Amino acid sequence: MSEDILLTDLTDGVFSLTLNRPKANAFNDELIDATKAAFKQAKKDTDVRCVLLKAKGKLFSAGQELAAFSEGDVTFRKHLLRTYNPLILQMRRLEKPVLASVNGAVAGAALGIVLACDLRIASDKARFIVAFGGIGLAPDSAVSLMLPKLIGLGRAAEAAYLNQPISAEQALAWGLVNRLVSAEELEAAALEFANQLARGPVNAMGYTKRDFNKAIIPNLEEMLDYEAHIQEIVGRGPDHQEGLAAFLEKREPDYTKG
Repeated sequence: MSEDILLTDLTDGVFSLTLNRPKANAFNDELIDATKAAFKQAKKDTDVRCVLLKAKGKLFSAGQELAAFSEGDVTFRKHLLRTYNPLILQMRRLEKPVLASVNGAVAGAALGIVLACDLRIASDKARFIVAFGGIGLAPDSAVSLMLPKLIGLGRAAEAAYLNQPISAEQALAWGLVNRLVSAEELEAAALEFANQLARGPVNAMGYTKRDFNKAIIPNLEEMLDYEAHIQEIVGRGPDHQEGLAAFLEKREPDYTKG
């Protein structure tokens, strides 16, 4: 595994994880495994008091790399059960604060990872894109659970059905992000936010997170499994066949011809 695909640093209790897979920081098996390993380390290491998840480059992440799915023999359910589902559960079960620093566009499964964080700070250039509908799929990675929880069902439905980006300003107004700063200020502001969390009562925060999980998303594991079931159905259907073909051919999909 490349040591550069996910950069890590532990300073003053803040465990920084930086996606570093140019150009789009798309997730493949290697990056997913590296991220899972980092969260496992964060759980075990008592020196880690806060996790700061961020990305290099002009965007946070385009989500899942689609190249593997063009082969036609990928089982969506098995893929999700091995990759994003356990990662999302790791993040929500980590009894330490997890802060996402979103520097640009974030889409698809990467949006699910950002939503699984406890807190989000974003630059004014950030955009939040559900993206699954753009290739004829249903949401996974807990997006179908977390996005309506944060912004409301109607707003989430519009973003998912029409594949419309949520702007940084909308994200702040709707409660999708906690803080919004300029792109130039983001790195310093995110680190200051993470340091503030790391200096706090992390043990109590962990129990608070347990409370929130129980109160707001007690069905997270069940929902992740159901998403994998639905994605297996949709992934074999005509909408995804057309959506993926259009993506690879760099054209607009025509979902009406099926």
